[in-house]
Amino acid sequence: MSVSLQELSDQLTALRPRMEQVSLAVHGRPELKFAEYHAQQVLTGWLIESGFTVSAGAGGLDTAFTAVHEGSTPGPYVAVLAEYDALPGIGHGCGHNLIAAGAAAAAIGLVRALPAHPGTVAVIGTPGEEMGGAGKVRLAEAGVFDDVDAAVMFHPSDRSATTQHALAAAHLRVAFTGRSAHAAKSPWEGRSALAGVQLFLNAVDALRQFVPPTARLHGIVSGGGQAPNVVPAHAAVDLYVRDRTTSEARALVERVRRAAEGAALATGTRVEVSETGPLYAERRDSPVLAAHFGAAVRALGLDIAPDTPDAPAGSSDIGNLSHLLPVIHPYVRIAEPGTPAHSEAMAEAAATPFAHDRTRIAATGLAKVAADLLTDPELLASARAEFAGRSVAPR
Repeated sequence: MSVSLQELSDQLTALRPRMEQVSLAVHGRPELKFAEYHAQQVLTGWLIESGFTVSAGAGGLDTAFTAVHEGSTPGPYVAVLAEYDALPGIGHGCGHNLIAAGAAAAAIGLVRALPAHPGTVAVIGTPGEEMGGAGKVRLAEAGVFDDVDAAVMFHPSDRSATTQHALAAAHLRVAFTGRSAHAAKSPWEGRSALAGVQLFLNAVDALRQFVPPTARLHGIVSGGGQAPNVVPAHAAVDLYVRDRTTSEARALVERVRRAAEGAALATGTRVEVSETGPLYAERRDSPVLAAHFGAAVRALGLDIAPDTPDAPAGSSDIGNLSHLLPVIHPYVRIAEPGTPAHSEAMAEAAATPFAHDRTRIAATGLAKVAADLLTDPELLASARAEFAGRSVAPR
């Protein structure tokens, strides 16, 4: 039992209008991490109509879901992953509306082309990828991925790539506590938490000169006082610390922690450094499955190849999954080259007909990988063997 790329392409072409409708519905009502109720409803409604059994609130996360289509015989469990949270102030500047609609379309198209498939086809809705929400990490810890043999998804970008590395990322809050006082009448009675923040940020800037070129340190002042005539007793920085591997990122966190302690000592304040969410591990795409995806979408006219190892990279919670099971996270161009991610320009691009045409191609490629994982034991065996050969748990 198998299904051809052309059969899947025909199904995804037929689904293209509904896929765009779903995508624009999500795009038009951007929701932040763990508040994606509208997106969940739109996606699960389409999947229920298409014969999937939906369970909302998967893994204890209100806006997560699983949508499952059981096959005619036992077989592998293959999941297509959907992200659908947005960015504050920007909306879908990461194109998660396309990820979500494309994931649902890929699974629905596969089931239509191969209704008597073996095994299990699932769409797993993974909320809270942005802003350190770590939805996939939380779902994995809750056992949602325990039976999954492989997981696939795609990501919109300004370029196409079958594989791309992603950095490990720690999400920190550096909170200073001082003592309030009248800023004009008796400032010497106060201890400024904001001064602690300022000195800490200067220390981080100095630290940047002495970290590897792969490292990234960036953040915002998330609290700095409420009135100019009051010495701020509380101030904080939300900071991301990234590097190539989990161990390297954790080592850099310790250097950041010491910089915070030094700033507190110098300003007579106290500081607490905490993690606002789980650390995102570096991503390890399955070369076997990525090559399979690349062959499929190239046959559909998409120019795609593996990215260079030194290409700029972000971070994602699928990195943690990639240490548990074979995954792919290819990038597909939906905007002009040079369009920055997490920008208003990318948000605008994510609602265009061109973006939806590219999402149709990406969804077809995901459907082909998933279908062949279900029906070709050698493909799954190869992916498993490659994963077992290089899998090392993040430290």
